[in-house]
Amino acid sequence: GLRNHGNTCFMNAVVQCLSNTAPLAEALALGRYRARAEVTQRLAVLVRALWTRDYSPRLSAEFKNIVSKHSSQFRGNAQHDALEFLLWLLDRMHEDLGAASTPQQTRGPKEVGDPGVVHPPCYGMRLSSLTCPHCLKQSNTFDPFLCISLPIPLRQTRALNVTLMLQSERRRFVRVGLAVPLLGTVAQLREMVAREGHISPEQVILAEVSPRGFLRSLGDTEELGAVGRGAPLYAFQPPPARPHTGCPRSLPSSPRGAQPEAGLHPPPSTARSSDCLSHAAGGRILLLLCNTASDGPSLTRFGPPLVLREERSVSWEQLQQSILGQMQALLRGDLRGQDAGALFRISLAGGLEPCPYLSPQDPRPLCHPAIDRALQQSRTGGPPHVKLTVEWDISTKERLFGSIQEEVVEDAESVGLQQRLHREQHSCTLDDCFQLYTKEEQV
Repeated sequence: GLRNHGNTCFMNAVVQCLSNTAPLAEALALGRYRARAEVTQRLAVLVRALWTRDYSPRLSAEFKNIVSKHSSQFRGNAQHDALEFLLWLLDRMHEDLGAASTPQQTRGPKEVGDPGVVHPPCYGMRLSSLTCPHCLKQSNTFDPFLCISLPIPLRQTRALNVTLMLQSERRRFVRVGLAVPLLGTVAQLREMVAREGHISPEQVILAEVSPRGFLRSLGDTEELGAVGRGAPLYAFQPPPARPHTGCPRSLPSSPRGAQPEAGLHPPPSTARSSDCLSHAAGGRILLLLCNTASDGPSLTRFGPPLVLREERSVSWEQLQQSILGQMQALLRGDLRGQDAGALFRISLAGGLEPCPYLSPQDPRPLCHPAIDRALQQSRTGGPPHVKLTVEWDISTKERLFGSIQEEVVEDAESVGLQQRLHREQHSCTLDDCFQLYTKEEQV
């Protein structure tokens, strides 16, 4: 090593680099040059001493003094940039060796007095090719270079966990870890989720679900930078579409006009389809639901989110029976044959202001214009759908479902794998830097 003579780290680093550049070290250590300039001579003495193990701190101190003599910017003991010193030193050596005359050959080592000592190992040639995308004419330019500013490849992905809620029994309810591009879009994420679940991208609905319910659905054009940071991300696959019969279903239900169960207070104003100027009662609608329990002003989600298709013409009683059918595995008792009445309230979720409630007295609650507005807003990616929040009174929830909280999700191996990979320090090789530097680009 070299002794530090007071902030001479930059100088020592450059000397070590030149000493380990074989063509330069050989020329300097063996005296295969001709130059009377003090800078090059002192550098040669120092390099020779390193390779012959005759180094002493006096030699590096003398080299520092000679450098200070010929360059005022490196005087004193201030800190300096190693690259700046390297460029100055190579330029100085080039001048010293180029000014020297070529000596006659002697019996000793051959001395070379031309600037070839510095140029071959330190200079390069860059070929820039430009090809017209229309006529395919190519133009080549050669540029010599001494220094290149190489870009450092940065990590291009981040770990993102997605909970899959698919129709497949094998991957029906599992959380997977994905490496998503930092500068990608939701459309790319949709493709990745589709490959993970072995389904078509057109079947994937992506939504952020917080402990209080749905936050928002994701559109294809959104950037991935903030996706999944505000709330966990869920991917839903709609159930298979059944033929539309157009006939009302016959389901066990409460008699129309039944009063809400005790303890469940209706909202001050509810939305009714009779308020619509036009009714779109035909066809099926895709519904995403979160069950929440209210104990005062706050709502807390419980159980897994639900996905179901419904006829637009269903009544409140039929809609309630469909929701209870989806939650059959969570119920502590059997509600069939009971006069349950309106067990819960249903509101539209997803940031719609104001948040309208569907009315139990409405003959067709899914025909309200707020439902149509929600469908239009969901057409930016995945199947059109409506997000609903099912609000249970805490006492009703405890009686029917007990103390059940949020769903327990199984983590796939990819969750831990992606977290470990993205926690590790990102590294790259010099070749990676050159690959990025020479990457073809469109101008």
